[in-house]
Amino acid sequence: MDLQAKKMTVGVIGLGAMGMGVAMSLLREGFDVHACDVRPEAVQKVVDAGAQRVDSPAALGKLVDVLIIVVVNADQTDTVLFGENGAVAHMKPGSVVIACATVSPEFAKALGKRIEAAGLLMIDGPISGGAAKAMAGEMTIMTAGVQAAYDKCQPVLEAIAGKIYRLGNEVGAGSVVKMVNQLLAGVHIAAAGEAMALAIRAGADPEQVYEVITNSAGNSWMFQNRMPHVLAGDYTPLSAVNIFIKDLGIVLDYAKKNVFPLPLSATAHQMYLQASAAGHGLEDDSAVIKNFPGIKLPESKKQV
Repeated sequence: MDLQAKKMTVGVIGLGAMGMGVAMSLLREGFDVHACDVRPEAVQKVVDAGAQRVDSPAALGKLVDVLIIVVVNADQTDTVLFGENGAVAHMKPGSVVIACATVSPEFAKALGKRIEAAGLLMIDGPISGGAAKAMAGEMTIMTAGVQAAYDKCQPVLEAIAGKIYRLGNEVGAGSVVKMVNQLLAGVHIAAAGEAMALAIRAGADPEQVYEVITNSAGNSWMFQNRMPHVLAGDYTPLSAVNIFIKDLGIVLDYAKKNVFPLPLSATAHQMYLQASAAGHGLEDDSAVIKNFPGIKLPESKKQV
């Protein structure tokens, strides 16, 4: 990282599974990092690693050259940027906002116009890859924005992501591709749960099924990544069932507006709704397997 980049102050709002990795990756690369989250324990973790604690998005906005928003949804994005204590009104002209939440393309486009009207630059930058890759600075980021935004924040992007895709100059293009990714991710997790449930019902050893499938043509990244949660009986949420209710909702809303049929997405969405209605909404998204009747799932291997 060059000397100019080292002088750059970067803010991170949202220190969940992905945002924590973003902050830690920036610290590891020598950036001056300021962090804000509603959970004091999450902020303390990055403070212990060398970040500066900031109590509100408004206070954070005054300090940073680049602001990375890693919150859950469009409403939270709007609140931290334009709410009563929002960051945008306090940011220096020409600063960059990197918006990482999974949102609809329409919301991303509208957000870009509001940020531009405030004299700032925006990278539409939804992220993927999971918490482990985020912590290692190796996640994927699907970006779109004007060249001037990239000129200012390229070292930041390189610090937090292993793969940086530039998908166009118009904000919203990144969110289109993330929408497609979430369609596939949501369907694949639901399919993985269905497949493992059938295997258990048929009397197969789920550990053996996992070994065979992950070395066969039926494997998917989501099967390989999520079914260990089922095998361990551990539904601690890295990505919760309710997240896919939101994300597949974005997919289906977009398709409805554009009169486009998505039968697999609709079925998967119903499966997550069913799991949430049964009380599993805040559990790991692999808990969608709990929808299936008459199967005995592996018990938790956690030490009590």
